[in-house]
Amino acid sequence: MSKYFGTDGFRGEANKGLTAMHAFRIGEFLGYYFKKKFNNINFVIGKDTRLSGSMLEHAIASGINSTGGMAYLLGVTTTPSVAYLTKSKNFACGIMISASHNPFYDNGIKLINSNGEKMDEEVINQIEDYLDGNIQIEYAYRDSIGETIEYSLGVKEYIHHLIDLGPDLSGMRIGLDLANGSATAVAREVFESLGANIFVINEEPTGLNINNNCGSTHMESLKALLNKYKLDIGFSFDGDCDRCLGATQNEILTGDHILYIYANYLKDNNKLANNTVVTTVMSNFGLYKALDEKNISYAKTKVGDKYVYKYMKDNNCVIGGEQSGHIIFINDASTGDGILTALKMLEVLVSTNKKVDELIEGLTIYPQVLINVKVTDKKEVLNDNDVVNQVKEVEENLSTSGRILVRESGTEPLIRVMVEAETIDICKTLANKVVDVIKSKGYVID
Repeated sequence: MSKYFGTDGFRGEANKGLTAMHAFRIGEFLGYYFKKKFNNINFVIGKDTRLSGSMLEHAIASGINSTGGMAYLLGVTTTPSVAYLTKSKNFACGIMISASHNPFYDNGIKLINSNGEKMDEEVINQIEDYLDGNIQIEYAYRDSIGETIEYSLGVKEYIHHLIDLGPDLSGMRIGLDLANGSATAVAREVFESLGANIFVINEEPTGLNINNNCGSTHMESLKALLNKYKLDIGFSFDGDCDRCLGATQNEILTGDHILYIYANYLKDNNKLANNTVVTTVMSNFGLYKALDEKNISYAKTKVGDKYVYKYMKDNNCVIGGEQSGHIIFINDASTGDGILTALKMLEVLVSTNKKVDELIEGLTIYPQVLINVKVTDKKEVLNDNDVVNQVKEVEENLSTSGRILVRESGTEPLIRVMVEAETIDICKTLANKVVDVIKSKGYVID
């Protein structure tokens, strides 16, 4: 496991786990590495609305300049916009400063390669070596020192790209929760340009209120908006707008709902490549049962959108994503894009002239219980015969009426015990059977 970078970049509390010096040194290495290896000195940088965003933005830009790179600053924008511009404008690398759905005091650095994808592990490993003092670099001097350039025009280009992909939304009444984050720079212009009558909440970022009781991790505000104004549908985004969840007046639409709706739409139009939807192991058991009924195949990857994307790319699949709302439409984007996801859902509504309730017919989301157990040794727990036997017993108990998934956290000393079944009481009972065995063997840390 990487020391600084996780599955979604370098993340930590600003000026504690992630400092301006970290950002500066990452910038130093990027400027040096891409100039020396590819003779490409142009870098594009975006940020969300966190208070610490400007500090990290200028630090990383200064680092890039110090080793001869040119830093193009988008200002507040979305992660998918950085991915789109990195690829379409031939930047050496894209950098997004965001901690996604985390609170304002956290921040992060996401790196994007020239294809608009998550940065290659080889480069990440070299950055970590540099941060630990194991690699030496060369600085630029005199007329070789780089510059920082304002590039808000790039955000406009991305907005027009989304508008080109969207359907005519004339007459539609749509609610939007922008999470006081990146979506505030993009969403309103996109939806209004397509003709929608939009009702927007959480559109006034202060630097301190991103994700604060709003956005895709707090759907209650959007539901209230939809019911107050009797809206057709609503969408809620996370801090950097690479995720989207939907809602009607009666229903929350998770990533699993979105995958089900769009997979059926593609299949009905003979566009579902390989007849396959790509999910992670955390997708709901009900999704798999519903896809089986529709004769649609599915793949299950490890948790993390990068694993979904890799499987899609390697196996020629066009739709995939996570229950959390990180959905990848690979023909139009190289990463999850919250606003694009909303537009794709609206495309289905417009094209089929159906209500959401009709589109999710046949999909029953099973109750789920997830228990996180802090343990002394994750591997030892997963290999313990008593734990393994108890998991098998639960699997046999559930048979075809649910499932159990026991896995280790990739970032914390946790074992995650997840059960899906026909009732919440069954979930709790069966999950606790496994947790009790873990406790009885002395693995739990209080």
